[in-house]
Amino acid sequence: MSSITDVTPADESATPARRARPAKRRAEGQWALGYREPLNANEQTKKDDNPLNVRKRIENIYAQTGFDGIDKSDLRGRFRWWGLYTQREQGYDGTYTGDENIDLLEAKYFMMRVRCDAGALNLAQLRTIAGISTEFGRDTADLSDRENVQYHWIEVENVPEIWRRLESVGLKTTEACGDCPRVVLGSPLAGESLDEIIDGTPAIDEIVRRYIGNPEYSNLPRKFKTAISGQQDVVHEINDVAFIGVEHPEHGPGFDLWVGGGLSTNPMLAQRVGAWVPLEEVADVWEGVVAIFRDYGYRRLRSKARLKFLVKDWGIEKFREVLETEYLKRPLIDGPAPAAPERPIDHVGIQKLRNGLNAVGVAPIAGRVSGTILSKVADAAERAGSDRIRFTPYQKLIVLDVADDKVEQLVTELEALGLPASPSPWRKNLMACTGIEFCKLSFVETRKRSQALVPELEERLADINAQLDVPVTININGCPNSCARSQIADIGFKGQLVDDGEGNQVEGFQVHLGGALGFDAKFGRKLRQHKVTSAEFGDYIERVVRTFVKERTPGERFGEWVVRAEEADLR
Repeated sequence: MSSITDVTPADESATPARRARPAKRRAEGQWALGYREPLNANEQTKKDDNPLNVRKRIENIYAQTGFDGIDKSDLRGRFRWWGLYTQREQGYDGTYTGDENIDLLEAKYFMMRVRCDAGALNLAQLRTIAGISTEFGRDTADLSDRENVQYHWIEVENVPEIWRRLESVGLKTTEACGDCPRVVLGSPLAGESLDEIIDGTPAIDEIVRRYIGNPEYSNLPRKFKTAISGQQDVVHEINDVAFIGVEHPEHGPGFDLWVGGGLSTNPMLAQRVGAWVPLEEVADVWEGVVAIFRDYGYRRLRSKARLKFLVKDWGIEKFREVLETEYLKRPLIDGPAPAAPERPIDHVGIQKLRNGLNAVGVAPIAGRVSGTILSKVADAAERAGSDRIRFTPYQKLIVLDVADDKVEQLVTELEALGLPASPSPWRKNLMACTGIEFCKLSFVETRKRSQALVPELEERLADINAQLDVPVTININGCPNSCARSQIADIGFKGQLVDDGEGNQVEGFQVHLGGALGFDAKFGRKLRQHKVTSAEFGDYIERVVRTFVKERTPGERFGEWVVRAEEADLR
């Protein structure tokens, strides 16, 4: 081997080798770095007019002109800041899904999302939601996994009256969609759970009061999702920012700060900042995190415009440093991590509350209810002495403050509405997105299909249900955006068009297996080239679940089994 001194010097007359110029990195449109000019059409729309301003045009112009009078930049952009998306035109299957067909797919009706921060409602609010559904939404009302209610078939002419009714009982649609702070997830049993470390309700209320509808934070690179709870019942690992209850050995109960979670086509789990935040400082820290996203978030490509990409590129240490030095102007207190739960906390069933009364949690199939059903829920809750209803991040519904002698009566009445408090594991552990029934982005039917799938699974698997001492979650998505969290389900389905073996494009799904949050948070395993058509749906689920029950070791969870299972057993 030659040493460096053995190398013959180059001929001094020779032309020196040209050093390669380093590739110039493209600007990501970060405001804090001076890039204020819009780099895509969405950013241009927000710069042209603050999206919050579209409300006046809806009230004063579009409600009079009707759908055909709506400016396209308002219709396909700014309307979202007031909870409005156009829904899918009926009769177009998944082969039409795509931006090139937007004019065909865009019906003259809207999905409207009602903002229910922490999923908290009283009876007057629930009855108002129900009445709007029956009068203006063809009796549609779906519970989302963000603790919201979603209507369909809403006409722009009726939007001002809907807002009037919602706001008369303290509800709103402000920033329920759009590139802004979306609904804040909170514990459905906040302030009442026996397992709660601290009640996050005051912080949620303060964030909503200070910042929702505030123009300073209405132009973010993309949507911004928040979760705040004194226990781990708000899927905190997949939110942009989360505050989770933890006991500090010196300072007492407070919150552990997490940032950078999100799913869609590039899923990432949130990371712990390592900071303990007292209740009275949560709103300030939240503002700092949102401001970082606003100022440093990537605005060039929509596909990279979520906080998770910035956190990934910076690293958690730099993120904390910028938060402390540039925004909070003070250091945060180091804190411990919360102990991980062993399974999702969904609050389905009957449980005691701190006030001595009971919570009754029930399970509609994939959150599908109606205005008629919600009205009857309100009546049943009132007869049981309750004035507090809660929605959950798992598309479920809870009635609080039920006395012991009223529990059985309420359970019976809700069961008659198709809302059991002791549901089968398939009804309890299944979620679905809106699907092709109403969503322009979807390739397949999801929520509507789930209404038939659950009874089918209950019958098919009746002989083994008693052997399932661990949940097997099923999440069904109509497209890659993962609104129903396909990557973190035991069995997750991502809708797409697949070849049926005879050259035909049919509805089908890519399968994710063994995903989870909580005890062993991870994304599901994808099998190479493995697709399931909608016709094979029930058969596939039954086959995999029966194999799991047959091969599992005592106490083994589905996700643990998937890791060691033979690939043939998962197909």
